[in-house]
Amino acid sequence: QVQLVESGGGLVQAGGSLRLPCAASGSIFSINALGWYRQAPGKRRVLVAAITSGGTTNYASSVKGRFTISRDNAKNTVYLQMNSLKPEDTAVYYCNADVEVLAGSWVDYWGQGTQVTVSS
Repeated sequence: QVQLVESGGGLVQAGGSLRLPCAASGSIFSINALGWYRQAPGKRRVLVAAITSGGTTNYASSVKGRFTISRDNAKNTVYLQMNSLKPEDTAVYYCNADVEVLAGSWVDYWGQGTQVTVSS
């Protein structure tokens, strides 16, 4: 079994910054892609940023230039640095990991989510 635990969410004023870490633990052989998604009230969950095992990153156009995703493979942790936050960034943020639990066996895992609220 694998667990993803997010933290770092909270209330921040517009223009402020937050850093979200997500740590994976459990029966992990390796981790391929890691990503952050968000879901605002009444809307579907969407990709915010993703990073491959090789470090290639991908961002939603709405956060490009403001958010940075990074990973520490030794700690099985992915980070989302969020700067210049806007009220429209308010959402529950979820961590996602593509985990190799056995050689050649991959499973997709989700964290429980962390609330980010940006006040105007």
